[in-house]
Amino acid sequence: MFDGNFRDQVDKNVQPVGAALVNMGITADVMTLVGIGMSAVAAVVIGSGNLAIGLVLMICTGLPDLLDGAIAKAAGTSSMRGAYFDSVSDRLTDIMLFSGVAWHLSATRDDQMHMLPVAIMGLAVMISYQRAKAESLGFDAKGGLMERAERFIALGVGLGLGSINASLLLVVLWVMLALTAVTAVQRFFKVWKQASVGRPTPAPGPVTRRRAREARRTTQSAKRKTDRR
Repeated sequence: MFDGNFRDQVDKNVQPVGAALVNMGITADVMTLVGIGMSAVAAVVIGSGNLAIGLVLMICTGLPDLLDGAIAKAAGTSSMRGAYFDSVSDRLTDIMLFSGVAWHLSATRDDQMHMLPVAIMGLAVMISYQRAKAESLGFDAKGGLMERAERFIALGVGLGLGSINASLLLVVLWVMLALTAVTAVQRFFKVWKQASVGRPTPAPGPVTRRRAREARRTTQSAKRKTDRR
């Protein structure tokens, strides 16, 4: 929901910051690496039980993720490679943060509640895969109640409440699990409906055009051989 309603406005507001960072010599890849490193530190802090400090560090990890795109646009270095790196770093950051929460729960509880953040992460990966696969087929799988931005905010709320009362963190995690599952179902049926109408015809990419040229050359060569006969 956040990406669909607020992302463009947020990107517009951080553009001046991105331009300033470019003038300081900071690249988008460096900013992405900073975010990965900060998320690793946040995960360790959360796992050690310092939820309030972990919350502050987690918020800090969101800043590089917010700014790397603005830096790339300001520097004119936006590319498919950068988009791929950013997407992979997002998944890695999510995994580390939820692993930190699982580590914390396994150290403080005798039950199996440490599997709760693991289940949320599993569904989050499913949601990400649904979008990637749908887009590779030419369909749209964006949207849902609990996308990455919503998970990030909800986890922050859970850490803040958990630093006050440990049981409140579990309440937030259960809500996240339910809404993430609903999002997975929403995306599935959204793509299912599009696929039921018919498969879209994607614009030919470089590989498709090259294969088309090769096919034409093969056909022309075969035709010349036939004419000579």
